[in-house]
Amino acid sequence: MDYKNDKRVVLTLDAGGTNFVFSAVQGNEEIVERVRLSSYADNLEKSLNSIIKGFETIISKIDEKPVAISFAFPGPSDYPKGIIVAPGNLPAYRNIALKDMLEERFNIPVFINNDGNLFVYGEAISGFLPYLNKLLKESGSPKRYGSLFGITLGTGFGGGFVCDGKLLIGDNSAAGEIWLLRNKLEKNMNAEEGISIRAIKRVYSEESSIPFENSPEPKEIYEIAIGKRDGNKEAALKAYRIFGELIGDALSNAVTLFDSPVVIGGGLSGAHSLFMPYVIKEMREKYETYSGKKIDRLEIKVFNIEDEDERDEFLKGEIKRIKVPYSKREIEYDSMQRIAIGISKLGTSKAVSIGAYAFALNALENS
Repeated sequence: MDYKNDKRVVLTLDAGGTNFVFSAVQGNEEIVERVRLSSYADNLEKSLNSIIKGFETIISKIDEKPVAISFAFPGPSDYPKGIIVAPGNLPAYRNIALKDMLEERFNIPVFINNDGNLFVYGEAISGFLPYLNKLLKESGSPKRYGSLFGITLGTGFGGGFVCDGKLLIGDNSAAGEIWLLRNKLEKNMNAEEGISIRAIKRVYSEESSIPFENSPEPKEIYEIAIGKRDGNKEAALKAYRIFGELIGDALSNAVTLFDSPVVIGGGLSGAHSLFMPYVIKEMREKYETYSGKKIDRLEIKVFNIEDEDERDEFLKGEIKRIKVPYSKREIEYDSMQRIAIGISKLGTSKAVSIGAYAFALNALENS
């Protein structure tokens, strides 16, 4: 679909535990100034009224009648049915039929998904995936990618997967829930306990022998690590090293199954210069067999597309000419099996909005 030239308007919402952020998208672009309202996470009536007010405010700002509402909402949820089951950061929502409520109120179709899914959908349509394929085309490489795995790094650790333009949701709306992988360093914990805002603060506080509540925020810890702010630099560097190692472990499991490039978003992605080298290092680790043989953890090579040298190697590939059996012909192909990992090209919030927009238009076309 030609999203950029589509004139239909879709209302969007980015739902967080503190704020609800509303917008409207047309032609893959937000066409109004965003509206931010409190989410009232512990009060269902106030929270639902906040959602209604937010969409009503956006409608008052646009000239066209919207064709749908499409937005990200935390899970666990039954997304196709639009029932919010039990999100941890919005405790007021327990088995709430949000889709039906909004469809009755606004008399237009409503589509709900999680932010990890919609983030990677947006990046697959207009962000990282077309950026990557454009680089390959400009370099003369025959290689192209049609799938994309994405993660978001922030309060939690989200994920999503798109293959050939289709978003993988799963039979229980639970596909791509990377946060529930096992934590490499703490076997009785999930990955999110080591890949989140609280994880970075916890490591810094432990290494600095200060109470967790006195720990700086991740942005401040980042500034300490790069020497821009006073503090325990070794503790700050270790916090991001462990963060990167655990991301690398989780992504290794994901790409083993999905075999796709990876895009990283979320507020913590801004510190990628600190943690990305450890992501790549972990993904390039080796397993050892009982016979003592070393084997690569991944069948494919992994490159940090944000690093100039690695980007050049990734784009170059390994072009070979091979003979066709029982023929005089030779063929040329790129023999390097590889993926790239990089940072969002749209910004997380915009990617979610574009993903929500495209998801709604696709659903309308197929309904």
